Amino acid sequence: MSTPLRAETFPRAPRALAPEAADVRCVGIRKTYGEVVAVDHVDLEIGRGEFFTLLGPSGSGKTTTLRLIAGFERPDSGRIEIAGADVASNPPYDRPVNTVFQDYALFPHMTVGDNVAYGLRVAGVGRGERRRRADEALELVRLRDYGARRPAQLSGGQRQRVALARAIVNHPDVLLLDEPLGALDLKLRQEMQVELKRIQGEVGITFIYVTHDQEEALTMSDRIAVFNTGRIEQVGTPSEVYERPETEFVAGFVGVSNVLERNGRRFTVRPEKIRLLPPDAAGGEGGTIVDAVYAGAITRYTVELDAGGRLQVVEQNLETTSADVSAARGQRVKLHWSQDSVFEIQQSKEEM
Repeated sequence: MSTPLRAETFPRAPRALAPEAADVRCVGIRKTYGEVVAVDHVDLEIGRGEFFTLLGPSGSGKTTTLRLIAGFERPDSGRIEIAGADVASNPPYDRPVNTVFQDYALFPHMTVGDNVAYGLRVAGVGRGERRRRADEALELVRLRDYGARRPAQLSGGQRQRVALARAIVNHPDVLLLDEPLGALDLKLRQEMQVELKRIQGEVGITFIYVTHDQEEALTMSDRIAVFNTGRIEQVGTPSEVYERPETEFVAGFVGVSNVLERNGRRFTVRPEKIRLLPPDAAGGEGGTIVDAVYAGAITRYTVELDAGGRLQVVEQNLETTSADVSAARGQRVKLHWSQDSVFEIQQSKEEM
């Protein structure tokens, strides 16, 4: 029986870093391509050992920010610090980071073991030490017995694990992951989310993860930065971003949220926080069910409010059937929600 690997297996070199200092800090970074502003004065602080996710739609600036940290792009202005040192002018090979890509980027003519050990070979590490560290990295990603195989003999999920082992084998300070699960099917993607979080916890490396998938971000992250049109709309823990969105964009992009306007102010409330009650119930807002969709475990209702606006409501199907859902259309109801579930929001930053 093998001994489980611990974080000490992948030690990090001591650094002159104040306890309060961030592992990665971006200060006012800006990047343009012609007239297109890809990243617009972004500020970020990412702590040592954090699983930090850059979340946003295509074109929001998240991948460009990752490439700026990696050194694949140079910022037009601003500062990028890793372990307290400004690396904005350093080439990629002169930064203590590694990157995992969506397409794996494995060498097809090499064995799995040689792929994992490749960076160590380039660094001049001896053959015995290379093999030992490659075996440790493969064991960490649960592929210990696959070292002699070729990438073509592996599944997509296994190839992604090999790419991850290759990225961590030389003990980088920071691991950058650019939508690494995007090519996998849903079930395998969900399994790999759990695996990535486990691996990150064991090695203790700072992970900076890019995705457009809200569920991925909520499942794995310690904190999330939500990007929109080159700017950051909000930074917070998964629960903060989901439960207390600060802008209309965050409310709409991270999960599903209702936006309600009353007396010139805008509020957001999540569909699962709303209760459907009979029309004669005290308090609440009256309305009419205009649509109901049966989705197995839940039913999604759309309610048109008497005071104006529409709200989506989600209820668990404890006893509800699809026939009950069809009959709900046109029914009068009252909507109730806790004041703790309603938050006033600002307009998105691109509109300010």
